[in-house]
Amino acid sequence: MVSVKVSVVIPVYNPGKYLDPCIASLLGQTLAPGEFEVLFVDDGSTDETPARLDELAEQHSHVRVIHIPNSGWAGKPRNVGVEEAVGEYVQFVDQDDRLAPDALRRLYAMGRRNGSDIVIGKVASDFRGVPHGVFRRDRERCTLRNAPLFDSLTPHKMFRTAFLREHGIAYPEGKRRLEDQLYMMRAYIPARVVSILGSYTCYHYSRRDDGKNAGSARLVPSGYYGNLREVLDVVVDGIEPGPLRDRVLRRFYRVEMLGRLSEPAVLTYEGGYLREMVEAVRPLARDFMTDAVHEGLGPMLRMRSELLRAGDAEGLVALARFASSVKGAVRLEDLEWRPDGRIAITLTARLACGPGRESLPLVRRGGRVLLDPSLAAAAEADAPHADAHALPAAIDVTDDLGAFTAELSLRDRETAVEWYCRAAFTAEVVDGGSAPQGADGRCEVVLRGTGELATEGGRSGRGSLPRGFWDAWVTVRGLGLVRKARVGADRAGHVDERCLPALLSEGPRSVIPYFTDPHGNLTLDVARRGKRTVPHLRGRRVQRMPGGPVELRLDLFTAAGTGPGTGCGSGQPELALAKPADGDGIAEPVAVHTFPGTLRPRLGRAHLAVPRQVPGAPEGSWLLCVRLDGPAGPLLPLCGAEVDRAGRLRTDGALASPEPAVLRRLASEQRRSAARQVLKAVAGPVVRRLPPAGRRKARRLAARVLG
Repeated sequence: MVSVKVSVVIPVYNPGKYLDPCIASLLGQTLAPGEFEVLFVDDGSTDETPARLDELAEQHSHVRVIHIPNSGWAGKPRNVGVEEAVGEYVQFVDQDDRLAPDALRRLYAMGRRNGSDIVIGKVASDFRGVPHGVFRRDRERCTLRNAPLFDSLTPHKMFRTAFLREHGIAYPEGKRRLEDQLYMMRAYIPARVVSILGSYTCYHYSRRDDGKNAGSARLVPSGYYGNLREVLDVVVDGIEPGPLRDRVLRRFYRVEMLGRLSEPAVLTYEGGYLREMVEAVRPLARDFMTDAVHEGLGPMLRMRSELLRAGDAEGLVALARFASSVKGAVRLEDLEWRPDGRIAITLTARLACGPGRESLPLVRRGGRVLLDPSLAAAAEADAPHADAHALPAAIDVTDDLGAFTAELSLRDRETAVEWYCRAAFTAEVVDGGSAPQGADGRCEVVLRGTGELATEGGRSGRGSLPRGFWDAWVTVRGLGLVRKARVGADRAGHVDERCLPALLSEGPRSVIPYFTDPHGNLTLDVARRGKRTVPHLRGRRVQRMPGGPVELRLDLFTAAGTGPGTGCGSGQPELALAKPADGDGIAEPVAVHTFPGTLRPRLGRAHLAVPRQVPGAPEGSWLLCVRLDGPAGPLLPLCGAEVDRAGRLRTDGALASPEPAVLRRLASEQRRSAARQVLKAVAGPVVRRLPPAGRRKARRLAARVLG
């Protein structure tokens, strides 16, 4: 018998249509049905769900349904599922979420090879926050001590079943809040091996159109923070005093306590509810958040902590109003395709405040740098929320300036999957601006950096980006603030000219960087999700290679690994003899005769080969055009052409040749290619008879000689 590798536990209660994607994703797993089981634990549903699940179980032998009386919350169904599970691992899934097709296979493989107690798969969400920092890279073996596991406290992970049972890790049952965090901290603390699969998006949280996703209800402060006290007790009881305990407590202070007294939430609280929140949070801050926890916060959070300790609700609101005006500001200084198919970009980023995106109110006093929110409020004295009198005093941030940093990412606009991109930023304190009385001068922190936007996957790490619109984002971090900003709206003038469409990989497939209308933000259209290549080539230069058959060099970027063809339709470009557009209502050229061409990569651009003879072509003067986006795609005008009665085609002399340096490089590349072919034909049979070590040495020698 095949042993069950994974038991997937799904608590279910009256899900309706929202269960459909979950079921489809479980039935579509690449792990064989005999190697995993699906356990639906129906918590007393009153709709058609029980009968539907029973029918599903009859149709699929690896699906089981367990019916229990209604418990009112997900804790008991999950516990029942773990008790009934026969798999080596347990994977929790919620009824309105879905798994990626290869999730179970990959997660189990990682857990098995490492003996992992917990395996965390990358998640994506179109409505809730995601701890992207946890998934920067794969981690085969880590623990709470050396990885930011406490940033991921949802239970939608894979757990070794014996681990849960040995340590008695179970959900509290009945209706309550923060049960996931309690469960996860009970699991993280004793876990000896935790693995993180960051190179594949395993789990998708999906927004419900009825607004009834779990956790969407407004919290009751006394109950919520009473439940948080239980979580903090687990932390204090399970982790000895020291830096690790402080880091874990600081996470809860930052997110669950100060985070709910920050923008935007605190700005929506009416007076009574605000006081209720402060009164519920303060005792936890007093009992658990030591000075060491407080001092490890960023400056803005330290300000909030001081206000909370003092019970200053009005000050918390005033600080939130100031912080809500702080945005990330990014300028795209340069953009260029690299030979390896990555887009290299140069950026500057900073934190700015107010509608005019002014610099943060940083001032120098006595050799120190202070953050003074009252200066920003004073600058907006006419604004209705200008309440500088309620803001806290200036805080010394000199020692925090080095913590400014930024990250670059690509985010799928439709699925919300986000991938970090390689980038490096350096922080520089720049003087400027008029100084207030008593200050030595104004200053700001500017981040300067370079990064790479990569759509094609490498031999390791994530695979190639799937078809879609991928938006470029920069996350700016500093002074305890985190702000995300789109890239491109503010950009250098020459960037647009360098924003070439491209054909990448062996396929090949289209990658079109463009700036959105009207906001001007940088997006990559991968695999023709909505954009076509031809419109992005119009107005760009077309060059003719000198001599011989007609070969046109298009401003269509190709990389070292780009294969021949267009990657669309038949894969070959369609040439056309067309009537040019005129002033009589013809907006586009009209094709009169079409015939095939050939597209191949040469020295970073696509070269289009035009046949000398075109059988059946009508005699006359025509506009030579090409389709690169399939038979229904638009025409790209190239140049004028003459066809004689024998079907011989000649282009006009209007096209310029490439620059001499490009021609020399193309000629050199052609000679090397010819030499490689000769060497392969002559020496290939001899090399194949060599032992493996000899073959490797011969290939290295050939690579050094021929490039």
